[in-house]
Amino acid sequence: MEQTTKKIIIAIDGFSSCGKSTFAKAIAARLGYIFIDTGAMYRAVTLCALEQGAITAEAVDVEKVVSLLPEINISFRFNAERGASDVYVNGECVEHKIRSIEVSNAVSRISSIGAVREKLVAMQQQMGCQKGVVMDGRDIGTVVFPAAELKIFMTADPKVRAERRYAELKAKGDDVTMDEILENVISRDKADMTREISPLRQADDAVVLDNSHMSVEEQMAWFMERYEGIVNA
Repeated sequence: MEQTTKKIIIAIDGFSSCGKSTFAKAIAARLGYIFIDTGAMYRAVTLCALEQGAITAEAVDVEKVVSLLPEINISFRFNAERGASDVYVNGECVEHKIRSIEVSNAVSRISSIGAVREKLVAMQQQMGCQKGVVMDGRDIGTVVFPAAELKIFMTADPKVRAERRYAELKAKGDDVTMDEILENVISRDKADMTREISPLRQADDAVVLDNSHMSVEEQMAWFMERYEGIVNA
């Protein structure tokens, strides 16, 4: 496809395990844009909080989590073998660690902390200020980039999302059950939509993509039709 000189911000929000990051990565590769995985950033903070004992089954030590923030340096480095970027915290690759069920079960509790969101939103806005970026998360189109030219809200049936997540974790060798994953998906949906700070919601001007029964190719065709409508307007 002939590239246009017009660069835009593409904001992708939606429920967990909808394939937002995979979709965003594919879009970035197609357009030559920069991909920023905001969910991985929250997972990185969650991992640090878990390792420092700031999260227990009973509670989150918010004061301790906040005290850790100045010491957490998050970066992305391209992994040629995977064809995607890995997440690093203070120079250590944590890509596999942040995808664990333990982090998945705790990330909504950490992402609801105001100081955490404030720090990461500022980082995300700085990363995207030059446009030509694809960013996915929970509040990209509503909070991080409310003026994004193209906003997409992704959704899919909870059972379909759980099946995708289960297959992903089993392929990595994680010892999980389907019931455990479905419970995690449903509880994360509730936590994301009901948190006080930047809850998950569809932006008024976002277009909805329900990919429950769509192939990767169908999703990309759907996207390109909307993208070209904007940049060629």
